[in-house]
Amino acid sequence: MPSVLSDAPAHRPLRPARARTTSFALNSSILVALLAASSAPTPLYPVYQDRWGLTPLAVTVVFSAYSLALLLALLTTGSLSDHLGRRPVLVGALLAEAGAMVLLATAHGAGSLTAARVVQGAATGAATSAAGAALLDLADARRPGRSALANTIAPIAGMAAGVLAATLLVRFAPAPTITVYAVLAGLFLAQALAVTATAETAHRHPGALRSLRPQLSLPPTVRRALSTVGTGVVAVWALGGFYSSLGPALVRLVAPDAPQAARGLVFFTLSAAAALAVWTLRGAAPLATAIGGCLSVLPAALLTLSGLHGAGLPAVYGGAALAGIAFGAVSQGALRLILDSLDERDRAASLAAYYVLSYLSMSLPAIAAGAATQRYGLGTAAHAYAVIAALLAVAALAALARSRHAAPRTTPDHLH
Repeated sequence: MPSVLSDAPAHRPLRPARARTTSFALNSSILVALLAASSAPTPLYPVYQDRWGLTPLAVTVVFSAYSLALLLALLTTGSLSDHLGRRPVLVGALLAEAGAMVLLATAHGAGSLTAARVVQGAATGAATSAAGAALLDLADARRPGRSALANTIAPIAGMAAGVLAATLLVRFAPAPTITVYAVLAGLFLAQALAVTATAETAHRHPGALRSLRPQLSLPPTVRRALSTVGTGVVAVWALGGFYSSLGPALVRLVAPDAPQAARGLVFFTLSAAAALAVWTLRGAAPLATAIGGCLSVLPAALLTLSGLHGAGLPAVYGGAALAGIAFGAVSQGALRLILDSLDERDRAASLAAYYVLSYLSMSLPAIAAGAATQRYGLGTAAHAYAVIAALLAVAALAALARSRHAAPRTTPDHLH
């Protein structure tokens, strides 16, 4: 299997290395900021629950409203930057993201919070595929795999940063539900301004309006990759959705007297472990990486459940760390398999397809878990969730093992 991006894209005119590096860093920072904003509400959910009396189902609906809006944006605008160019899509989406932060800061109940998350999800969906595709445009033949690594690690690092910043603000800031969003709004405005000063990385193509029709048209290589690793993606993103929406409530159930900061930090543990796994495994073969990640789901589920049976917070945090390793490893392997040898016209659409699968897997199970929690209790819902995630991981392992057995070894592992 050739490396993820073995050659610099032929469609892009050469530009000075320094300008290319600056543009690469900017687009990476955009992904970090987008996902920081997506995870920032996690430590605030207990605050919202206490302030407005939100039920577990309401919390997961607020959480999933973001993901479902993001999915709709990916389905409609996922390939828009392939037609209009990366810059106009990014600037518009970042301005909308700044507006969403203002709505979040001024939310006064479940309804307005949900509406703000819908706007945020739509803006994030448009920006994510455009920024990710720009990173692929800026691939450097001297640094193969850098673009795929950035597409994987930047969002995960952003989730960790967003949770940590919001957790610290809950503890120390006088108005945590305003401060974090004000900072993010300023950051998005600055990034939108910076994007206008960068060079376009993709040629425009006709058919922009036609591309807004919801569709997922994928090249055969991407379809094969998703069929192989897709179940694993579902398993790890479903775990991510559980910890992001109900993780704070799980900490409160296991240790009612734990400080409020401990509730938000459970998702930080997952996302930080995921970022570390992506970085550590950046040179490993993608199939082996995905297999190792799926294997990590099983002890993660067992360790988390043991926290409900007397092992306490150390087990919950240990399960979150293992779930993060699984998340990072599977995401790293999946993206490298999907992004292998993509044509320019397929980049944004293929990334959109990956994120559609990912966010469906994160949002729909989380809503189901919220409903189950309200009806049967969080302990029962957590047991069911862990069992289903483990079964999905086993199914993914079977598919990945078959693929590894069938794939001819034409190049050394370090070139995969």
